[in-house]
Amino acid sequence: MYITDLGISDVRMNVIEAIKALPKVELHLHTLGSIQPSTLLNIINEAGFDTPYKSVKDILHRFQYTDFTHFIEVYIEIVGYITEERYFEQITFDMLRKCSESNTRYVEASFSPRDHLQHNLEFRKMIHAINNGIDSARREFGIETNIRIDLVRESTHDEAMEILDLIEKNPRNIVSVDLGGDETRFPPKPFAPVYKRAKEMGLHLVAHAGEAAGPQSIWDAINFLEVERIGHGVSARQDPKLVEYLREKQIGIEMNPVSNVRTGVVTSIKEHPIREFYDKGLLVTVNSDDPSLFHTDLNNEFVQLHEHLGFNLQDLAQLCFNALRIAFISEPKKIELERSFRAEIDQIIGQLG
Repeated sequence: MYITDLGISDVRMNVIEAIKALPKVELHLHTLGSIQPSTLLNIINEAGFDTPYKSVKDILHRFQYTDFTHFIEVYIEIVGYITEERYFEQITFDMLRKCSESNTRYVEASFSPRDHLQHNLEFRKMIHAINNGIDSARREFGIETNIRIDLVRESTHDEAMEILDLIEKNPRNIVSVDLGGDETRFPPKPFAPVYKRAKEMGLHLVAHAGEAAGPQSIWDAINFLEVERIGHGVSARQDPKLVEYLREKQIGIEMNPVSNVRTGVVTSIKEHPIREFYDKGLLVTVNSDDPSLFHTDLNNEFVQLHEHLGFNLQDLAQLCFNALRIAFISEPKKIELERSFRAEIDQIIGQLG
């Protein structure tokens, strides 16, 4: 239940309830990584795949990882089950329904079309289905959503440029490009011309960096791609000059603590650098990345930061404002959301028991 829905002014809350009631923004969220196990099971059964998955429990068991490579294997397996574009409408709606349960008000959902184009799905139909899910969720939950397109590091130059062609023809709700995939084998530099064109198209620029590779990957994303935000950025902690540069330039960092634990990027939440970065004045945000695959959501991410890294309610509220500050939305909408957030957060703090 949202704090604004309570309808009484003297209700008292504990800190966990207050954290869950905070209005939130999600900037690093993968559409396919948000697929609900029940939806995936329905897709598998409808398509007639012969798999060992007979129940949601079987799928949840599959969503356990030993390292980042193992996670990628599972992700690729899921891609293979998506044989029709229409599935993305339900996947997107489910994703945003779960976001609304964390009181998330604005979402930027990452979508990797290359993965599905290789299985002969059509970009236009996939984007149409995603937008149908977005529209339904806006009507149902009042949640605003934009799309960012992951060009995927394994793409060739021509493949990435073809994705930009497709975006030009189907631009609705697409606000940025991203670069995910195998960071250790595919560095950012070859994508510089692609990012230059994306910028000329009016798209914002983001890249995964510093998740599975070292700080040079982050430097390269900044220097060659001219990114506005970094996805993950964990390995920046290894380079004090990079940390200072990120602080000075206020480059947004989309951090994903539970994801980083699940894939072995860090050993535990307590070892995650988000507290260190926050205290040093870096423009950090918290996100859930692939929430279904990692058994998390934005409420859980916030609670983990509170319980293991000492983020108090004011700190967590600041993370919400950080995300709002670097969101790819119009300035009037940003101002409107900020006013709403401030009013709600003041009310929540006033209702703490």
